[in-house]
Amino acid sequence: MKATYKKYILNFKRPSGTSRGVLTTKETWFIILKDGEQFGIGECGILRTLSIDDRPDYEEKLKWVCENIHLSKEELLAELTEFPSIQFGLEMALKSFEAIHPFQLLPSKFTKGEDKIPINGLIWMGEEKFMHEQIQQKLEQGFSCIKLKIGAIDFEKEIALLQSIRKKYTATQIELRVDANGAFSAEQALEKLQRLSELNLHSIEQPIKQGQHQVMANLCQHTPLPIALDEELIGVFSVTKKEELLQTIQPQYIILKPSLIGGFRGTQEWIDLAEKYNIGWWITSALESNIGLNAIAQFTYTKQTNMPQGLGTGSLYTNNIESPLAVKGEFIQYIPTEIWGVHSILK
Repeated sequence: MKATYKKYILNFKRPSGTSRGVLTTKETWFIILKDGEQFGIGECGILRTLSIDDRPDYEEKLKWVCENIHLSKEELLAELTEFPSIQFGLEMALKSFEAIHPFQLLPSKFTKGEDKIPINGLIWMGEEKFMHEQIQQKLEQGFSCIKLKIGAIDFEKEIALLQSIRKKYTATQIELRVDANGAFSAEQALEKLQRLSELNLHSIEQPIKQGQHQVMANLCQHTPLPIALDEELIGVFSVTKKEELLQTIQPQYIILKPSLIGGFRGTQEWIDLAEKYNIGWWITSALESNIGLNAIAQFTYTKQTNMPQGLGTGSLYTNNIESPLAVKGEFIQYIPTEIWGVHSILK
C-alpha cells in the first residue's frame, strides 16, 4: 500500500463571517491510500488559527504518516496525538481503504439511503439584513432548529434579530441555538446570558474564550441558559484531562467536531464521558469538504441520536467534492445512486 497527501483549497460561495473574522477560502488536506485498483481517502480538516495542530510542522507530519504507513494503526495514531485533524484523516483513509465501497465507511440504513439525520440550519454573521435573509431562507426550507453565530455585530442588534424570530415563532415551533465563539467578556457574560435567556433559546455555545475554566464553571453553575462547550475541548488529549475538564466546568452540553478533537476515537471518548456525567452532546462538522462531512455523518448516524446535529456545511463551497450527500428540508441524507467526483484528487 502506498500513501500520498494532497492540499486542496475550498472556495466559499460568499464570504462567511465568524467572530474570528470573515472566511473566503478554507484549506484542507487529503490522505490517499492506494494498492493497485483499491484506494482509500481521508480528509485532514485543519482550521487555521483554531485547530491545535495549526503548526509549522503540519505538512511535515503528513509526510511522515505517508512514509510510515507500514506501521500499525495504533503506532501511527499514538504519534499523531497532538495532530487531531491528521488522526481523523488517517482513521478515515484506513476505513475507506478497508471498506467494500470506499465512501461507505460505516454501512447502515443511512448509507443505503433508507434513513436520514436531522440537522440545524446555520446562519452566518453579517449585516442585520443579510442575517434576516438567511433566517427566512432556512425557515422556508423547512428547518425547525436554527443556529445563529453571534458576537460580530452590536449585541443589541443581535437581541433585536432574535426577538423578531420569537415574535413570529414560539420555542416549540423553532428551536434557536446561538454560538458566541468566545466573544463575550468574562465580566459581561452572565448579564448577556440573562438577556438571551428571555428569548427561550435552546443553548449558547462557548460564551467566553476557552481556557478560563473556573470562570466557565461559575457561568455553567449560575447560567439561566444552557451552555455548550466547543473550543474548550480543543487540545485536551488524554481521557484523564477530558474527565477533569468536564468535572470542573460541568457544562450542560458539549459540541463535538471530530477534526478538532481526534476523529472517531477522540469523539467517542468525549461521548462516553458526557454520558457518564449526564451531559448532553451533539456532533458538528468543521467546514470540511464532503469527504470529511461524509465520514462525520456516517459516524453520527451510528450514535442514533434524535437531536439536530450540525452537519449542514456541504453547500458552502463553489468547488466542493461532488457527492451523494444531500440536504433536503431539515435532514441530511446519503443517496447511494449518486456518484463521487474524486477523480482529480486521486490522480
